[in-house]
Amino acid sequence: MCMATLFLAVICGLAARGMLPLAVPAIYLTASVVAGIVYGIDKSAAQRGGWRTPERTLHVLALIGGWPGAVVAQRVFRHKSRKLSFRFAFWATVALNCGALVWLLWRAGS
Repeated sequence: MCMATLFLAVICGLAARGMLPLAVPAIYLTASVVAGIVYGIDKSAAQRGGWRTPERTLHVLALIGGWPGAVVAQRVFRHKSRKLSFRFAFWATVALNCGALVWLLWRAGS
């Protein structure tokens, strides 16, 4: 949870210094809030036996930048924190997202 907060703080700091477009932290923050809400809805559905959010949707949210919110939601709701195949795929989306961000920063610096 601390890592997600630190990541968002760094992204916002980079944008404040003009090293990233303001749209980048806006996307991360918006996607994180959406991911947190979707995880909460999915946890509630799991508890009452209702319609579940497909795991693919959760992974897409993480991939587009919602992974910090997903990390927080996994801890807060104690949701999707045990299933190994989900966690592996989740952390793969985090790595892909962070790799794309590093590429963006590198490209902007060139």
